[in-house]
Amino acid sequence: MSKIRICIEYPIKKAPLPVLWTSIGTPLGLSEWFADGVTIVGEEYTFVWDSYEQTAKLLPSKVNSFIRFQWIEDVDSDAYFEIRIEKQPISGQLSLLITDYVQADERDEILMLWNKHIETLRRKIGI
Repeated sequence: MSKIRICIEYPIKKAPLPVLWTSIGTPLGLSEWFADGVTIVGEEYTFVWDSYEQTAKLLPSKVNSFIRFQWIEDVDSDAYFEIRIEKQPISGQLSLLITDYVQADERDEILMLWNKHIETLRRKIGI
């Protein structure tokens, strides 16, 4: 079954760019809000939640801008997930833009999961 693309925007008020980047662009930062633990071997990141592990390949990324991963099971597809930092032109406020590819019947569940993750991130960075 093919996956559908979802895009979600989360305004992140009063977050300094270096703090936000550290939270999304480093294994330690990701393990504080996205997973229970993150390890890296080469360009492969292994994310751990309780006793479940999932490995993703790091795709091209840009410091202070975006990080993109592709789950190993999606290697021969266009599916990936990306966390992008964007600065709003008028307000100067930062937003996180999440792009993810999901099974159509899991869309609502994945949206709730991202909402939960971002709420945890906001608490961790104090905003």
